[in-house]
Amino acid sequence: MFEHLSMAPPDAILGLTEAFKKDVNPDKINLGVGVYQDASGKTPILECVKAAERLILETETSKGYLGMTGIPSYTDHIPNLLFGADSEIVSNQRSAAVQTPGGTGALRVAADFVSRQFPHSKIWVSKPTWANHQNIFKAAGLQVEQYDYLNADKNGLDFDAMLASLKTIPAGDVVCLHACCHNPTGVDATTEQWGQIAEVVAERNLLPLVDFAYQGFGDGLSEDRSGLAQLIRPECELLVCNSFSKNFGLYGERVGGMTVVAANQEQAQTTLSHIKLCIRTNYSNPPKHGAAIVSTVLDSDELQTQWVGELASMRERINQMRSLFVDTLKAKGVEQDFSFITRQRGMFSFSGLTPVQVDQLKNDHSIYIVGSGRINVAGMTENNMDRLCTAIASVIG
Repeated sequence: MFEHLSMAPPDAILGLTEAFKKDVNPDKINLGVGVYQDASGKTPILECVKAAERLILETETSKGYLGMTGIPSYTDHIPNLLFGADSEIVSNQRSAAVQTPGGTGALRVAADFVSRQFPHSKIWVSKPTWANHQNIFKAAGLQVEQYDYLNADKNGLDFDAMLASLKTIPAGDVVCLHACCHNPTGVDATTEQWGQIAEVVAERNLLPLVDFAYQGFGDGLSEDRSGLAQLIRPECELLVCNSFSKNFGLYGERVGGMTVVAANQEQAQTTLSHIKLCIRTNYSNPPKHGAAIVSTVLDSDELQTQWVGELASMRERINQMRSLFVDTLKAKGVEQDFSFITRQRGMFSFSGLTPVQVDQLKNDHSIYIVGSGRINVAGMTENNMDRLCTAIASVIG
């Protein structure tokens, strides 16, 4: 039965990582993979995570299955982080959260729920969006459409075009919004613009599916939820997918969550019952260790304070690399204006490099960048910056 199969095309990002691993150049640079790297080019384990794991090792008594929704203390913390502990959503208990295998698992659970309960609804994603969004939504049986997002220069938001696109979406459809640190562009709406987006969403009776994978990597934990806060109003309905891969550095542990916000507590619990059916027929119940780390940190005032500090250090290093990158390119004589890089947020930026230039960087300089020109700013270090900018200057010509 397998004889007719041919090789499937490699994933655009994971395939790039495989090529990077095979490259024997000792000075190779990977700006494709979406993980945080420190000044030495390594993905660190946070000190608060190590402390939490020591506590878990000392106190854990069982490796039994979790329930379908995960660790209760973990799912209790998620709404507080997403909306703020003082949010009326939390006080009125009109949200329900489930633990998922990473942000990707959260998106698939949300997509399965939409596909089952609203089979005629389409889902709309930004143009561009994270490369795997469309794959996940299509695999769940959803029809995917796009709304405008970037300006003509691909370095900023075309807000008028975005708003005009959103106003054409039929009532009852789902719109996928990036809460902050837009992947792949790093281009975010302002809080004021989010207010206008929220008005259109409410007027058009759209269901927002908010991808919140990078909380804390933009301007801060509370600052990064300002866009999501604009969507919140009495009896609003939302689906929010979050990840702790980035802000806790728990990539390999696959730690995420999917939260539903409904008009009231009863509707939230009813919706949760249908989400649990989606989980049961997918992975049945989530993995334990990563979520135990997160809940252990958030249960402790001391560890939580340590985490907030470590997260701030990661965010500050990324922003420093943005500025150093722009300054170094200018010092290399590059006349093209890259200052927009400093205005973007999160790990990623659209660099403006063309596919031809990206190929040149890979083939001639062992510098790996996604074909769209998306760069992982966290892959830049003070040690590789000079070589990186010299190579970019040479391909820009």
